[in-house]
Amino acid sequence: MKLKLIFLTIFLASVQLTFAQVKFEAKVSKKKLGVNERLRVDFEMNQDGDNFTPPSFSGFTVVGGPNQSISNSWINGKRSYAKTFSYFLEPTKRGRFTIKQATIEIKGQVYKTLPVTVNVTGAVDKPKDGNNTDFVASENLHLVAEVSKANPYLNEAITVVYKLYVSPRISVSNWRELDSPTYSDFWSQAIDMKQLKIDNGEYNGEPYRFVVLRKTVLYPQKTGKLNIEPLTLTVSVDVPTKRRDIFGGRLYSTVNKTVAAGNRTINVKSLPEQGKPDDFSGAVGSFDFKVTTTKTELDATESLDAKVLVSGNGNLKLFDLPKLSVPTGLEQYEPEHNERVRTNLSGMGGNISDNYTLVPQYKGKYPIPSISFSYFDLKTESYKRITSDEIVINVKTGPDGGDAVASSTPSSAGKKAVTQTGSQFRFLKSNANLQLIQRSHFFKSTGFWMSLTAPLLAIPLFLFFGKKREERLNDVSGNRVRKADKLARKYLSEAKKNLGDQKEFYIAMERALHNYLKAKLNIQTSDMSKDRIQRLLKEQEVEDTVMIEFVALLESCEFARYTPSSTSAMQQDYDKASRVIAALDKQL
Repeated sequence: MKLKLIFLTIFLASVQLTFAQVKFEAKVSKKKLGVNERLRVDFEMNQDGDNFTPPSFSGFTVVGGPNQSISNSWINGKRSYAKTFSYFLEPTKRGRFTIKQATIEIKGQVYKTLPVTVNVTGAVDKPKDGNNTDFVASENLHLVAEVSKANPYLNEAITVVYKLYVSPRISVSNWRELDSPTYSDFWSQAIDMKQLKIDNGEYNGEPYRFVVLRKTVLYPQKTGKLNIEPLTLTVSVDVPTKRRDIFGGRLYSTVNKTVAAGNRTINVKSLPEQGKPDDFSGAVGSFDFKVTTTKTELDATESLDAKVLVSGNGNLKLFDLPKLSVPTGLEQYEPEHNERVRTNLSGMGGNISDNYTLVPQYKGKYPIPSISFSYFDLKTESYKRITSDEIVINVKTGPDGGDAVASSTPSSAGKKAVTQTGSQFRFLKSNANLQLIQRSHFFKSTGFWMSLTAPLLAIPLFLFFGKKREERLNDVSGNRVRKADKLARKYLSEAKKNLGDQKEFYIAMERALHNYLKAKLNIQTSDMSKDRIQRLLKEQEVEDTVMIEFVALLESCEFARYTPSSTSAMQQDYDKASRVIAALDKQL
């Protein structure tokens, strides 16, 4: 009796375990959607079955399906099986609808799914499909332009940092710039990015990975509301799907997604008029100012250098330095402008200077008057003025200039007559009336005999070059090769002219590559398949890397007909074509 009871218990437990292992359920992509959105319904089972019967889908129109997918894998010796029937539904009206039970027969038993309730609301602005790979990529990939200050002063530095945020749910395999901002109302300076670094952060409160793609420093040149154009990228995004490979690994679908940072508007404030100096030239920041000379004592006709220097942080390249005024006794040359400026996230820093060369003409003392430099200080939001000290130049020895020295009168106050000492200036004659000392005759001269014999000596040369020209004209294959080579160079130059026009550029590029091969390998365009080109280049013992690059260029020309390409990408293809043709010239 006990033995029968044990067998009965084992049998019931095994039957119960078998039934418990069967799983059949209905899953929807969302339980709330707009009337202009679509719904995906998946009927999943973990064992194969027959006689699947879907529900009637009351309140919906079937716009896709049934799509059947099967996943069968072995992990650590255990078999994993999944079979899915998928339907895409479109609501017919608003309301609350129920996805009724579906049925299937598995091993002689009939299984049913549980009903699922879905709420259909009014139309939404942006229809979303949670199972659409393009939508998944859009929701998990964001390009953001972070602006350091939204209301700067005119000529105040602001920073724009472009960050690409990527959710852990997807991965990015490649990206390139599709459109770059021009910053038409700004003075701009891009900060060199030596390498890209991936960091962890948050986007809308969720954990994300991000990479800083570009940093740009901007100085607004106009007041009012200015628009910062968006940076646009095309990104290859790998989105996970519900399918798995034979080893149980999740399969990914690659989507080419275009993302933009979005337009950013900043409100630029004008500099205050109250307290604005008359000599203000637009300097904004924090600066030091000084005027120095290399020497203060020298002799007449010796030279010295005077430097007008502004250093600090601000818009160093966007204003003029004050001019140096010197007495009339000092000869002043045009200044040499020097800039030692670096740009980082805080803006421009360093110094700018004007170097004047001064030469005293007479003995005496020459005072160089003080000059002022005005700027707008961002920390105190007020104007500041710095005045240099007066510098006295002592010329110890030299001619006495008398009234011409005028040591205290700057050159800008007016002109004075120059006192002539000795014979410093003499007038030049406009008509020289020069004559040859000895006159020579052309008859029996060297030129006479050369002009007489040159035609006789040229006859053999004409015959030689005429024969060569005739041989060249008779060389049909050679002429064809030379013509193709000429066309290749012509089309490559034509491609350069069409940089920026994607269609014309790649048409000219493809013609150039084909005509180059016609010139070097003596083949026709109709024979130019990629396999034949590779075979011919191998026969000519061309290096594998050069051959691969040449074929890749042809593929780029074909690929560019269907996908957009930036000017920088076209420039890279043009440079690569020039490099590859030069390399082939050395090997063919």
